[in-house]
Amino acid sequence: MTDSHLTRRTLLRYGAYGAGAAALAGTAASWDRLTGADIPGRDDGSLVVATLGPAYGPEAIRTLTEGFKKVHPDIKLRINAVQATDWSDFFAKILTQIAAGTAPDLVYVATEGVQLFAQRLGVALDKWVKRDAAELREYFADVHPSLVESMMYEGSLYQLPVEFNAADMYLNSQVLKRAGAGFPAADWTRDDFTDLLRDMKKSSGSQFTPYFWTNRLWGGVVPWLFANGTNLLAESKAPGGAWLWDGFYPSAERQGRGGGFRWTTPQATDARVEESYDYLASLIQEDLCTRPEGGNGQNLIGVFSTGRVGVTPAGGFWAGGLHLAGMRPGSFDVQYFPRWRTQRMQFGAAGYALLRTSKKQDEAWEFIKFAARRDTLMRLFETNQTTPARRSMLSADRYRETGPRHWQVFYDTLDKFPDTGPIPAPPQVAEVEQVLLKHTGTALASRRSVAPALRRMQSDLEKAMERDV
Repeated sequence: MTDSHLTRRTLLRYGAYGAGAAALAGTAASWDRLTGADIPGRDDGSLVVATLGPAYGPEAIRTLTEGFKKVHPDIKLRINAVQATDWSDFFAKILTQIAAGTAPDLVYVATEGVQLFAQRLGVALDKWVKRDAAELREYFADVHPSLVESMMYEGSLYQLPVEFNAADMYLNSQVLKRAGAGFPAADWTRDDFTDLLRDMKKSSGSQFTPYFWTNRLWGGVVPWLFANGTNLLAESKAPGGAWLWDGFYPSAERQGRGGGFRWTTPQATDARVEESYDYLASLIQEDLCTRPEGGNGQNLIGVFSTGRVGVTPAGGFWAGGLHLAGMRPGSFDVQYFPRWRTQRMQFGAAGYALLRTSKKQDEAWEFIKFAARRDTLMRLFETNQTTPARRSMLSADRYRETGPRHWQVFYDTLDKFPDTGPIPAPPQVAEVEQVLLKHTGTALASRRSVAPALRRMQSDLEKAMERDV
């Protein structure tokens, strides 16, 4: 999972079965590779788990296969690290495998794809969770209920979260020092944030950008919408889920929980949405940030580590990424996203989805449980390439080598801000994201562009949400 979140946020740039047609036409030349026909022993009866290739290197695959074999020597396991440029490409290839009748049993799925898979392809885990409640009690006690709720759909649980990343704010310590600024307080405000950017700009050269962010669903404009007490789509909770909350969480933690999130009516023309875009446009106008770039943000590590960017939103995955880029502990730090009307923050999580086409569902469930075990995740996430879903794994010892100093922020984003929630990802997430990215870029061309661009966004979102995925 090295740096998987940098590409995860470009997930699903096509409709579930539809707009994939163009993508699938372009993959005909590599049909054997996509269907797995060229994989030795493809029909050897193994339990097959599909993961994104760049996210699962040989060491991660070895950790999972060897560890699972020790626990379940009777279950043959094969992990297919599908080589894909991003999560959009990855899911196109998974859908191709399904169409070809060579579907894997399990697929690693991020928040953006949870409801799409649950609605069309996935199997609810409820019966196994209820059956193995005693075994799972320790897991749920160690995992924040918001992460679990983000993996529910219409009252049922479809994945056990193993990792997540919230959009917190990373700050370059060298740039802070150059600006004569101290580390911001946990309750810093939007105005404090703006003042800090101005101080950074005054103390730096023309090639410096105080605030840098990418145009994507996770970590783009959405955190600002959350902070301003709004969202791209109207948000509510599905009924149900009491079977899980009553069975695993104390009353204080299950209060207000439901059967998963519902994102419905588009609200791009809401006054607070427009206010959020206008604020970002004002930062661009004042040369405190650039117009957001598309893509997966991989270039951010380079510009941030060399001091050409002062502040950027990122998750716990950056602790490992910046360390690998040569940044030492103390050269960067992290703080909560600044408060506006609220200090609600956003996250994305991931886990394994069980496909309905699988003929090894009981064996697949055993892998899901194994992959969520603390000892498994301790071995898998040694380099801080993500934020573990298990609270107990976040410790001073874990971040001693990589930093940041305020590593507690990663999980406290959930623990201290219980209304922090997942990015809006309905089953129509592919088209919703395309609309968001397209019109965000136009809206921020100037402050005068905001209102007309959001009206066009609203119209396109309404069309997207009317379509059946």
